[in-house]
Amino acid sequence: MSEWPLRGAFPHQHGDARGLMERIQAQLRERIEEAVEMAALKLMVDLRSGAGRPAPESTSIADLAEFEAGARALLAWVRDAYAAELPPDLRPPFDEVEAAAGDEPARLLAGQVWLARRLPDYWQRLERYQRRYAEQRLADPGGPGWLKRLFG
Repeated sequence: MSEWPLRGAFPHQHGDARGLMERIQAQLRERIEEAVEMAALKLMVDLRSGAGRPAPESTSIADLAEFEAGARALLAWVRDAYAAELPPDLRPPFDEVEAAAGDEPARLLAGQVWLARRLPDYWQRLERYQRRYAEQRLADPGGPGWLKRLFG
């Protein structure tokens, strides 16, 4: 009788050289990215609909750039919302995790993964913050007009 080639309780994870903690971190990062991207896409569609513009197209480079900028802006806003409510004892390690990451998107995601592992209500807060951000953007879809931006 031949032996099953994969040993262990979780054969579907064999071939993945990462340890358990690394896999958990990666899965959290993927889920957070997914949640932020879905919220950003919904907001983008809602903003365009409100302005009478067509829905974004997956083949449009301009739409992709707008989507990515929207997702980054949402992630930065969510980060600031969490940071404002973070207990003082958690702020230094949170800042350290973000500082250890690479560029801005990596820092923002690293901080969110760290928060997701430490805050029992992380996902409920994330949904609440995403809703608040969307409400603010939909209430003032264009932001200040060009004259206001020009003259302050």
